[in-house]
Amino acid sequence: MAKKDSNSATTKLDQVVIDARRARDEREKGYREQALKLYPWICGRCGREFSLRNLQELTVHHKNHNHDYNPPDGSNWELLCLYCHDEEHARQVRLNKTGSAGPEDRGTTFKAFAGLEALLKDSKE
Repeated sequence: MAKKDSNSATTKLDQVVIDARRARDEREKGYREQALKLYPWICGRCGREFSLRNLQELTVHHKNHNHDYNPPDGSNWELLCLYCHDEEHARQVRLNKTGSAGPEDRGTTFKAFAGLEALLKDSKE
């Protein structure tokens, strides 16, 4: 009798593992997983760096605000920390209300890849 219960528990465990792997594969097909593979884990506005420990605080922002437009090259995405993402949406609300950008809506001057070409060129020489 115990053997039957053991097989039943093993079968249930196997099914849990199969379901978890299937769910993981589906998530990885999602735009967030794609964006995290395409881009460095750095906020595109403030430059904050992320690791596995705090990756849940890094979000994917749709540049054109259309969550259904997800080209595989990631051209409609940017990675933003929670704070910058919230600020971007608040800025968009302000722009929609006023129709023009105020001084607080100028965006950022941070360029994540500024100087990268020169660094790569120097490393080849």
